[in-house]
Amino acid sequence: MTYQLRNVVIAVVLGLLAAVLTTVYVTNYRKNVQHGQQDVGVLVASKDIPAGTSGAAIVSGHMLVQKTIPRTALVPGAISSPDQIARLVSTQEVMVGEQVTKSRFGGANELGVRAQLKGTLRAIQIAADPNQILAGTLRAGDHVDVVGNMKVESSASGSSVHYDRVVLRDLLVLRAPTPPNANSASLSSTQKYSVMLAVTDSQAPKLLFVTDNADPNASQDGGWTLQLRPVTNAADSPENIESINTILLDGLSPAERARVIGGK
Repeated sequence: MTYQLRNVVIAVVLGLLAAVLTTVYVTNYRKNVQHGQQDVGVLVASKDIPAGTSGAAIVSGHMLVQKTIPRTALVPGAISSPDQIARLVSTQEVMVGEQVTKSRFGGANELGVRAQLKGTLRAIQIAADPNQILAGTLRAGDHVDVVGNMKVESSASGSSVHYDRVVLRDLLVLRAPTPPNANSASLSSTQKYSVMLAVTDSQAPKLLFVTDNADPNASQDGGWTLQLRPVTNAADSPENIESINTILLDGLSPAERARVIGGK
């Protein structure tokens, strides 16, 4: 083969190779363009989805709507089936019209106490003597009542009367106080422990009033306390209020009551 013929053959081979590569590139490009232009189904928020909303509530509340969009407009992580978030909770707000992505969801534990707050429920944290809030006994998930001792001043006589009653009932413990040190011989009345409770927005002022205004001189533990409710089948007695009169007179016969009231 002469030198000139060999150059011609090489040129032809290179030309054919270039044509093949060009054909492959054009074919792949067309496929990619066609693939990107394909329509895909995606779920979009039909209304604002607040953080802390469970996937089940989103589905039952009809907060999702199916839409068809070009694949090129698909957001990474976008979901196409409600089953993908059915057991999750939204950790961030999803605005109406947004594609719903799994990155906005997580397990309920990621929200902490926020996952347990719905509607009118609020979280409030109070610090008190360890005996008041059952430090070492109370656990998250328990339910408690608040008992308060209030002093009422009489403007007429200038004297005061103490009254005790259950002020709030069946409050959920969101976060229990840290258990006291096991090596401590006794609970220190000067050390404060914190407990977080779930209350409604209307119960919160009543709780704050009692914890701020209960008579601390009436008892060593600050004038109010939490009482632990049964885990199952809890029941409530009729509402009542206790004072020095009820303590002295309840259960007495008429004659005994007359003797006490008469001061004999």
